[in-house]
Order: sequence, then structure tokens, then C-alpha cells
Amino acid sequence: MMLIKTLLTAALVALAGAAWAHGKTEDGTAPSPVRKEQKAWGIAGDAKAARRSIEIRMTDNMRFTPDTLAVRRGETVRLIIRNDGQMQHEFVIGTKKDLDEHAALMVKFPAMEHDEPYMAHVAPGKTSQLVWHFNRSGRFDFACLIAGHYQAGMVGRITVSPK
Repeated sequence: MMLIKTLLTAALVALAGAAWAHGKTEDGTAPSPVRKEQKAWGIAGDAKAARRSIEIRMTDNMRFTPDTLAVRRGETVRLIIRNDGQMQHEFVIGTKKDLDEHAALMVKFPAMEHDEPYMAHVAPGKTSQLVWHFNRSGRFDFACLIAGHYQAGMVGRITVSPK
């Protein structure tokens, strides 16, 4: 019985770590191989397939520049995320519903770490990047989900038009 409890505890700890861990390394590379999972807003892209790069700046006035992006369905884009502020910021792509839910979790668990290919956690003065394949048309959002930042309006919009 004790062995079963120990194994169950170990499994829960392992799953919890996988569920709560997120973040890119300081040089913008993923800490492990990118997990490709289809999302409503696309799927992780291959760097070799990126035909253009878009730089997005984050500042302590809780804004992104630019705060609107336009891409075509089927396009793979390298997003270069630059933190020009003095505090930690992040860039997370998703639907408004997904971002709302994640932001609520971040308020409850402010030290929560991230590790998804559609997220970049960027230290002050640093740059990170992610490569995303926009294979679904529609309007999607991006945001900084650090507690208080999302609520202060640190959000943007991505419009993915048909080919």
C-alpha cells in the first residue's frame, strides 16, 4: 500500500510540474524540444519555414508595440519579443477566453511558470522569440498575463486572413 501511495504521489508531482512549468531561456531558445499541439490559433512553427519576422516591443506602460498584427493563413512567422521595460513581461497568444482563464490563474498563482511554444517570458532588457504557424483564419489575441498587466490592458490582436 505504501508503494502505491509513493508512486501515486510521484506521478502527481511530475504531472503538476509539467502543467505549471512555462518559459523560454534568456536567449530565446526553448528549454526542451518544442511540443507541437494544434491550437485554435495555430501550431508551433519550424524556424526554417519562417519567411518573415515581426518585432514586438513590451514596455512598463503595459502596452505592446505594435498591438495589432496581420498575417495570412498558412504563414509561419518569427515573433521577436523585446522587453524594453524594467520589469518582467510575457507574450502569450490565444483566444480571449483562453487568455482570460490563464490570467485568472496568474492572479491566484503569480509565481506560476510557463513552457508552451506560444508563450515567451522575457526579463527586463532581454529579447526572446517564438515561431508560430498560423494555419487557422480568424481573430486571435496576445497578452502579458503577469498578474496586473493583463488587467491594465497589456493586450493585442492578431488577424489571420484567408490565403
